[in-house]
Amino acid sequence: MDIFEKLRNNSGPIGTPAKMLNSHHYFSFPMLEGELGPRMRFMGREVLNWSLNNYLGLANHPEIRQVDAEAAAKWGLAYPMGARMMSGNSTLHETFEKELAEFVGKKDAFLLNYGYQGVMSAIECLCDHRDVIVYDAESHACLIDGIRLHKAKLGEYYKFNHNDMASLEKNLIRATKLANEKGGGVLVITEGVFGMSGKVGDLKAIVELKKKYEFRLLVDDAHGFGTMGETGAGVGELLGVQKEVDLYFSTFAKSMAAIGAFIASDDPEIIMFLKYNMRSQTYAKALPMPYVEGCRKRLEMIKTMPELRSKLWENVKAMQDGLRGRGFNIGETESPVTPVFLHSEGGVPEVTRMVRDLRENMGVFCSIVVYPVVPKGQIMLRIIPTASHTLEDVEYTLNAFTTLAEKLKNRVYQAEDVQEEVE
Repeated sequence: MDIFEKLRNNSGPIGTPAKMLNSHHYFSFPMLEGELGPRMRFMGREVLNWSLNNYLGLANHPEIRQVDAEAAAKWGLAYPMGARMMSGNSTLHETFEKELAEFVGKKDAFLLNYGYQGVMSAIECLCDHRDVIVYDAESHACLIDGIRLHKAKLGEYYKFNHNDMASLEKNLIRATKLANEKGGGVLVITEGVFGMSGKVGDLKAIVELKKKYEFRLLVDDAHGFGTMGETGAGVGELLGVQKEVDLYFSTFAKSMAAIGAFIASDDPEIIMFLKYNMRSQTYAKALPMPYVEGCRKRLEMIKTMPELRSKLWENVKAMQDGLRGRGFNIGETESPVTPVFLHSEGGVPEVTRMVRDLRENMGVFCSIVVYPVVPKGQIMLRIIPTASHTLEDVEYTLNAFTTLAEKLKNRVYQAEDVQEEVE
């Protein structure tokens, strides 16, 4: 079979329904235009935007914009040229690493050029064919892809039920036995905040299992960094177990509103090992200097402006309390990530009409998740409050969701003529 013909006939699990619905640029690959913030333009209309992981509102903060512009003018986007191991290292890169490590309570850190490929490469680098990985079933795609790069044979890594410590322990017993037979070790992988549900990883219970089993713990805290804990140092800080987290990872794509990532540890030798062996860093260009300088400014603001985090949580509390008070199911979120679960009997046509009504008539834009990510008959709308939103934005959205839920209950969106009504 011709490879291109095969791909034309099967667009993949996400591309196939998008192709069927002709939803490119609407449900998938939408274009939000204008200044980054709570109000942007979508399909020519202004919408109240709840879809950006810009938790602390730094994406368009005037101090950030100034530092980014000055750094770009000073360095250009090319500097430094090459991978850090060869010609792309700098004093500022290493200074930033020390600042990141100190902030999250670790002895050393490695600055990465991207988050997704960075953590994938870290997992591949840490574990050889003798080691066994045990991971949470709801781990992010970047972690799953890193696990797929693991050099062990299929079946020599184990998945435990989400946040289920009995399941984790059962799999630790299996993993420990196999690792001992192979002469390897065990790596447990989980998240600080799970990005879809908003649940916090049960790090305290996982750490407690270290008393019974020998393993190392890698935590992806992409949504917890900057938002969780007394200083914003993440879920480990929040739960008082940061010291027991062996490898702490976060991207800059959420609270920092930038590009890049880092991985930190209390063992400088392990960080040095990663610097010399992570293929995604050894063979890729270093993080450009404007990002380094810009991210240093972002970290400084996270450390010195707790009012940003306070405003974020004021909006989170107002939104989540308001949704619960109006009878909405928002699951077990303990973080700014706010899922809203609704029931649909009308399938995909009903869902598409509902979302069009929400976006085009009510002016509210948020992410939508349907089967197979959530069970059939269920819809999940994901809201991401930020420090840039106002309490008026929250109240408006609560009213819109109340109207939407009432229409859904009354099967308004099952009517075929709704499509014309909302266009």
